[in-house]
Amino acid sequence: MLIMKSEDMIEFEVNQLLEAIHFRYGYDFRDYSRASLERRILNRVQLSDLDSVSDMVPKILHDPDFFDLFLRDMSVTVTEMFREPLVFKKVRQKVFTQLKTYARVNIWHAGCATGEEVYSMAIMLKEEGLLERTRIYATDYNNHSLEIAEKGIYPAEKIKLFTQNYLASGGKASFADYYQAKFNSAKMAESLKEHITFANHNLMKDQAFAEMHLIVCRNVLIYFNPRLQDRVLSLFKESLIPRGFLLLGDKETLEFSQVKSSFEEFATKERIFRRLIHV
Repeated sequence: MLIMKSEDMIEFEVNQLLEAIHFRYGYDFRDYSRASLERRILNRVQLSDLDSVSDMVPKILHDPDFFDLFLRDMSVTVTEMFREPLVFKKVRQKVFTQLKTYARVNIWHAGCATGEEVYSMAIMLKEEGLLERTRIYATDYNNHSLEIAEKGIYPAEKIKLFTQNYLASGGKASFADYYQAKFNSAKMAESLKEHITFANHNLMKDQAFAEMHLIVCRNVLIYFNPRLQDRVLSLFKESLIPRGFLLLGDKETLEFSQVKSSFEEFATKERIFRRLIHV
């Protein structure tokens, strides 16, 4: 009789868990990068004081609150205002110059997490005279993260870092103009929120957004396997207008994707791509 090694047993149990999630909730994590996926699942096993991955299956099937915990584990929430300031500076200097030629501008921030980078974009748009004619669609599959993003309230101890990033990104005013300090928190200005629509959207299965001029999706694709990366990048291609822009994370590329021929490099170092007109 064949006895499975522990690694094989874990893979088998993880496969069962992913099938249960897809069956019960419609979320398909089967094309996530396997190493990261298993690491997060095993961490949840430990945090929940379970004996094995298999013990998660009945809890996933019958306890929606436990599934919410799983979604939080899977959601990538490492972010900050104006993260990698020089990338935002390049968007301000080069991409916005092109966006100013449009009467209306649509921006999709896919995988927005807790919203810091969405508000960063709104601040830059305001300073460049674009915010009044722009609608930002900020999406994530994690409702907990979306709730934080929509409230726009962040710990006061992060403001120093946020301010430094803002200045390094080419900020033209005082960062303090864009939030209201209260107790130990900072609440982003309502004037920024008026131009942002927060919504649940699952890149694994949901459809494209139409007529986007800029799509921002930074450090999300690195958690997907090549098949899911191609699915998402095709979604972005369908969502962009001809000559629209795509901003990816510093470790992400179109190099081996099916949509590579549909884009040109616009700013190589900053991972900014532009959709070609006839492809």
